[in-house]
Amino acid sequence: MVALVLANSPLSAPFLNFWKIPIGLQVGQLDFTRSLHHWINDGLMTLFFFVVSLELKREFALGELRSPKAAALPFLAALGGMAVPVSVYLVLMNGHPGVHGWGTVMATDTAFVIGGLALFGSSIPAQLRIFLVSLAIFDDVGAISVVGVAYGETLDFAALGLAMLGLGVVAMSARIGIRSIPVYFVLGGGIWLCFDASGLHATVAGVILGLMTPARAWVGDERLRSIMGKLTAYPTGEHWSGDTSERHDLRETGRAIEESLSPLERLEMMLHPLVGFAVMPIFALANAGVAFSGVDLDQRVSAAIFAGLVVGKPTGVLLFSWLAVRFRVATLGNGLDWVLVVAGAFLTGIGFTMSIFISNLAFTSALLPVAKLGVFLGSATSAIIGLLILLWWTSRRNQEQSSEEATETSTFIASTSPDKPT
Repeated sequence: MVALVLANSPLSAPFLNFWKIPIGLQVGQLDFTRSLHHWINDGLMTLFFFVVSLELKREFALGELRSPKAAALPFLAALGGMAVPVSVYLVLMNGHPGVHGWGTVMATDTAFVIGGLALFGSSIPAQLRIFLVSLAIFDDVGAISVVGVAYGETLDFAALGLAMLGLGVVAMSARIGIRSIPVYFVLGGGIWLCFDASGLHATVAGVILGLMTPARAWVGDERLRSIMGKLTAYPTGEHWSGDTSERHDLRETGRAIEESLSPLERLEMMLHPLVGFAVMPIFALANAGVAFSGVDLDQRVSAAIFAGLVVGKPTGVLLFSWLAVRFRVATLGNGLDWVLVVAGAFLTGIGFTMSIFISNLAFTSALLPVAKLGVFLGSATSAIIGLLILLWWTSRRNQEQSSEEATETSTFIASTSPDKPT
């Protein structure tokens, strides 16, 4: 909202020009100068996709998606939620400028979906949140993988080879037991630079590194209990200072506690607040500013994006979910019914962050404002429809529960009342 207000105010020119400031380093022929907008979209957003990949791997390794049947429903729903809206967009844009922007309608904004569900608290089943979050993560990883190829530039195989070499060094370092996060941060930065120079979109580095992060803890439960048992066996007293065995055991216990969480869990806990409260707001501020005064509303792009998000997204999610359940590839799970799936399917049409991100890559400067307008309208409409269906569902369930409680109360009173005198 701040970006939209500033972009359509007297401060529009300085606000929009601010993101074009060049920042970087040039050493001889090597030039790492990019605009502030580029560093945000390609640099900071790499952290966003890194965390998304961590979430996906955690769900597969430690969470709700360990079972193939549990993973099948959100995976197939995400597949439908990408394929159908792209088809709708391509049909509407056939032969028109902007047809290359089909990737704009592919992904779901996970943060807005979670925010919408949070409005209802515990009144909606946890299974719906798991389904939608898993679906959105599949969406985002699938979309950025496609984006990395479809919206990249001519490939530089030398830079791509260096990126592959860097990924190999990361894998080997994890294999031999290097645990230092700063070491991996430096390696990751080098890999990002290689991808940036290779022609593939640099954010692909975040996806790959996230999926490579180890999900197993270095210190298991039994070893942790054994180490902590040594510490708690010491009698109380002043024996923790100096170069003593007690102090050594204290340091070892601290390290064991830290390593009882896997690298994946530690990184996710460390980066999630940074991404949620810094990266995404900064991205929105830098990208959501559209000056509507110069927008050509006759362009078909806006309508095609709107149709892809509001019609294509829920249709694809529902169709592929129904097929998965119908052919027993997946199950709905406890607490889920088709009304909730319909509501969730509309919420997947909230494409805000990812849709804007891809719009910047796919559209020319002439079409970009009208494309973003389609993203705003489509995301808002999808959110309103999905939230209204959830509101109706929760109201109906509350009425049914009140009716059941009233019936039980009446039955209890009738069963405990004394017989009427004749």
